[in-house]
Amino acid sequence: MDYKKVKTDKVAITRNLRDFDESTENIYESIAILAKRANQIGKDLKEELNRKIEEFSTTGDNLEEVFENREQIEIAKFYERLPKPTLLAIQEFLEDEIYYRNPAKEVANNKIS
Repeated sequence: MDYKKVKTDKVAITRNLRDFDESTENIYESIAILAKRANQIGKDLKEELNRKIEEFSTTGDNLEEVFENREQIEIAKFYERLPKPTLLAIQEFLEDEIYYRNPAKEVANNKIS
């Protein structure tokens, strides 16, 4: 997913608690889903940033020379301005773009049937 194109808030806002427990019927389960998705998004963004920064890395082992690479700084600033992974996960959850399942509920439903 291209997180750079997602339209979401860049700052945390107050949200209605009932928006989060509609699909799962359990606010704690919803929060767990959001946390796991935010971790996935954060990991993806970090890997992408590291790949882009590695393109500009130097192979020299001279510790005395420290210089600023303008491209690395611009890339880092761009990623800092992106919405935080938690906000992206919330947006995906509210738009029903996250696939999740709870095996414990599936087993309980099968026993009842």
